[in-house]
Amino acid sequence: MKYISTRGGMMPLPFSDVLLEGLAPDGGLALPESFPQVSAETLESWRQLSYPELATQVLGLYVDDIPSETLSKLVHAAYAPGVFNDAQVVPVKPLYEQTSLLGLSEGPTLAFKDMAMQFLGQVFEYELARRNTTLNIIGATSGDTGSAAEYALRGKKGVAVFMLSPYGRMSAFQRAQMYSLQDQNIHNLAVKGVFDQCQDIVKALSGDLAFKADCRLGAVNSINWGRIVAQVVYYFWGWLRATSQAGQQVSFAVPSGNFGNILSGHIARSMGLPIRRLVLATNENNVLEEFFRTGIYRPRSAEQTHATSSPSMDISRASNFERFVFDLVGRDAERVKALWAQLSTDGYFDLSAYKPQFEAQYGFVAGVSSHADRLRTIRETLARTGVLIDPHTADAVKVAAEHVEPGIPMLVLETALPAKFGETIQEATGQLPPVPEHLGELQSLEQRVQVMDNDVEQVREYVRKHALL
Repeated sequence: MKYISTRGGMMPLPFSDVLLEGLAPDGGLALPESFPQVSAETLESWRQLSYPELATQVLGLYVDDIPSETLSKLVHAAYAPGVFNDAQVVPVKPLYEQTSLLGLSEGPTLAFKDMAMQFLGQVFEYELARRNTTLNIIGATSGDTGSAAEYALRGKKGVAVFMLSPYGRMSAFQRAQMYSLQDQNIHNLAVKGVFDQCQDIVKALSGDLAFKADCRLGAVNSINWGRIVAQVVYYFWGWLRATSQAGQQVSFAVPSGNFGNILSGHIARSMGLPIRRLVLATNENNVLEEFFRTGIYRPRSAEQTHATSSPSMDISRASNFERFVFDLVGRDAERVKALWAQLSTDGYFDLSAYKPQFEAQYGFVAGVSSHADRLRTIRETLARTGVLIDPHTADAVKVAAEHVEPGIPMLVLETALPAKFGETIQEATGQLPPVPEHLGELQSLEQRVQVMDNDVEQVREYVRKHALL
């Protein structure tokens, strides 16, 4: 299994090289030369596997430069008892009619990002020790990636983390999760701007090949292929629990900001998993919903990016969207490169000619929800089912209801536990959400964070000064 860049300027590389590379040298994103296919017979043989066993099988299709026994040990360590709160790792919680919740928030930071980050923490440490080298992870977060990455990598040998977050744009709980960490290999940088500007800084530094080499930079955002492939696993897991026979179709509703989570569903579908629809749900920052409705991709400026009550989706430029466009245009790297060049000059590109393929070939439909929708959905879901959901999951539950089809189970991908968004839950229900006992004192802990201007050079100098070399 070799990996290429969406922009065509990278020689095919094995998994471990793209794992440590992050952004490709040509500015593109890594993808496998082709997606491995999973037969109906193989799917049926996986029904009785535990989550770590299933993850070993799925990841093994993409990772052939790590011995299979070693990969199994890394995966079992990532999803070991005690790391996740539920014995199944990913429980399925019925909501109503044909709709269920895929419980992805049982990890240490109570968010779906733990599902991939715990695997990355294990495989990073293994690969760096094997190569006798170090890596400085630089990433951007709109709320949950940061804490999941930091909890997975805190104290890991050979790794330092520099995580950029938008100053004042995350919930108090999200800030406390990140900024209360005192580990010396964790560096939190709060940038005076929005998430997209944090992401721009990460891309600028990762795209400076000399600086990237000098400071041994890597990535942990979903531009890192390791994140995406680890998330593919839970689509297979959900399908296996929502069906009883080979070939039965399932739809998935996914809250989406940076397009990484739903991209993993696109990959699972491309591998042969019987997915009927991939329902993309956005908040008021609906650039992706607009694309699937019109065929025009038009990212917005920082000033036009709304601060909402589902803050992890307050994103107007979706990094992972390029991977889907690469498939959409027939894996034509030159076309992708031209589209992103047009994006930088014109601020948009038009792929409306491909609109008939969005659902017919790829299964994509999309919808948007507002603050009022989130409050109503949280309140009604609790009243009808007794299940309390967070505002991002509420975006997906609302949009999922618009796309339920008779006889097709709908799985909504949970984003986080409600405890991370107490203010919105209280507004919706009149009560604060329960906080896990071990995190009860989190917001009273001392916080350590560097506040910075939206300035690439300021971040560059901080990283250069503190990089682990």
